[in-house]
Amino acid sequence: MKIVRRDLVPDGPGSVKMVPEEADDLWLAYNLIAEGDTVLAVTVRKVLREAASGGRDAERVKLKLEIKVEAVDYDKVGSVLRLRGKNILENEYVKIGAFHTLELELHRPFVLRKEVWDSLALDILHQASDPSASADLAVVLMQEGLANVFLVGKSVTTTRARIETSIPRKHGPAIAGYDKALNKFFDNVLQAFLKHVDFKVVRCAVIASPGFTKDQFHRHLLLEAERKQLRPIIENKSRIILVHTTSGYKHSLREVLDAPNVVNMIKDTKAAQEVRALKEFFDMLSNDPARACYGPKHVEVAHERMAVQTLLITDELFRSADIRTRQKYVNLVNSVKDSGGTALVFSSMHFSGEQLAQLTGIAAILRFPLPDLEDIEM
Repeated sequence: MKIVRRDLVPDGPGSVKMVPEEADDLWLAYNLIAEGDTVLAVTVRKVLREAASGGRDAERVKLKLEIKVEAVDYDKVGSVLRLRGKNILENEYVKIGAFHTLELELHRPFVLRKEVWDSLALDILHQASDPSASADLAVVLMQEGLANVFLVGKSVTTTRARIETSIPRKHGPAIAGYDKALNKFFDNVLQAFLKHVDFKVVRCAVIASPGFTKDQFHRHLLLEAERKQLRPIIENKSRIILVHTTSGYKHSLREVLDAPNVVNMIKDTKAAQEVRALKEFFDMLSNDPARACYGPKHVEVAHERMAVQTLLITDELFRSADIRTRQKYVNLVNSVKDSGGTALVFSSMHFSGEQLAQLTGIAAILRFPLPDLEDIEM
């Protein structure tokens, strides 16, 4: 995210002009813009004009509108953020108080104004403007006949391609067809790889699978790169890593991010911290359950007893329409940090955030055991 201008008071009012530059930035804007904020942006609106013939002509007019936000909708597939609200900026085409939907898109600036820039909003702003926080990892998860290409950003995991091919069995009369089908499958995966993996953006590309599929595809990739002189692959072959997983489906992404050779590449990123903390939480839950808890009530009680060492919370909980609920979680995050703990806000668009959401969206690793938490109703 490019921050063009910031004019704000922490825990007070102010405005920030910014330009989203990648899909992650729109997701961060989605978490930043709340009901009651105002957003100023250039938009296009259909306007009816009187024609010379006496009829009416519809015309699309470009204009600058500022709306007071009432609803925010994020379209993951189209990378568009839609804001619905009432216009508060007078102009000749749109009356004050008229409803309008603003679409925030990549590379189009907007100004966000808030009455209160709380610590969570300032954290998101800092994260949005910190280029080193990006994980940007490309992952090809495959098994024979199936491949998924994912891009893992700092806040969003997107599925860029899914390739499915029917491959005959390796033995019996079909064996001749097997090699041909496998090569065609690898060619299709290679096309998707070339289309979606940009080594100027990603730190590394991971090819992961059960068995030897990853090794076979890696060999095919390098041979084709030499044969067709595919410079991006030839120049970056040291940044292509092989990892063993149990399947070619999305849930195996967790195994990819746990792999030591991948961890070394992305260890300083937000996505890697989240994966590490979640792994530590699940390990603690199975080995020393009295030092791990989840659910709002249990976490609050643990914090009251100064027991929270690491707080894990999804950004979904901060998007509550109820201001008091949002403020409660903002205060909890601040309070954990003030008492020397760590608070990690997980993106619900990452698979680690999806896993945390299945555990109510809030969990904690404790400094010392609290066995009596089990007796408190959640």
